[in-house]
Amino acid sequence: MKRRIIIDEDKCNGCGLCVPACHEGALQIINGKAVLVSELMCDGLGDCIGECPEGAISFEEEAPRGCPGSASRAFSQPESTENQNVSRHAPSVASALTHWPVQMHLVNPKAGHFHGSDLLLAADCAAFTLGNFHNGYLTGKTLAIACPKLDSNRESYVEKLRILIDESQINTLTVMVMEVPCCNGLLQIAQLALSQTNRRVPVKVIVISVDGQVKQDQWQMF
Repeated sequence: MKRRIIIDEDKCNGCGLCVPACHEGALQIINGKAVLVSELMCDGLGDCIGECPEGAISFEEEAPRGCPGSASRAFSQPESTENQNVSRHAPSVASALTHWPVQMHLVNPKAGHFHGSDLLLAADCAAFTLGNFHNGYLTGKTLAIACPKLDSNRESYVEKLRILIDESQINTLTVMVMEVPCCNGLLQIAQLALSQTNRRVPVKVIVISVDGQVKQDQWQMF
């Protein structure tokens, strides 16, 4: 069963505490009340319920419709005679990774390799989906990865990004997300961190489709 959000407008006082609690960006304050702006983006986890001081948010069960981000898909790969006889033990393409660890929970934002670097903040799935991730996007950059849907204590990510920008003074920030709704949370984490920094850095947003196509690749203002 899928849980669907219910907002009691009579109880809602428009405080807005539920908005940052929803990492999928499904809630907004409109005309002084919390509003579910997209049922598709709501994953039903319920982080917003605990943040509402008035008890105005609840959920009801409904028949599952399926999340577009978790639907199984298979992709046909073009045949290539060039690679047919290549052994899995043949020399691999060189990795562009320059440091370890890369998971945001483990990253030390003050580590020397981040100072003055161009940071790529990528959703966990991106590297597995994008065929030329290393050569096309990671080369020359430092890396941090995260999953806004499954990771806990995402507030620590905001603080680490703030330190990376203000103290380690990264040059640029590239945020790579998947096209699925739950990945919007990674952009929200970046936006929240940028709102707390004293420095401003150029930000590029790259959106990858679930079949490995680049849907968006452009610099943005936050």
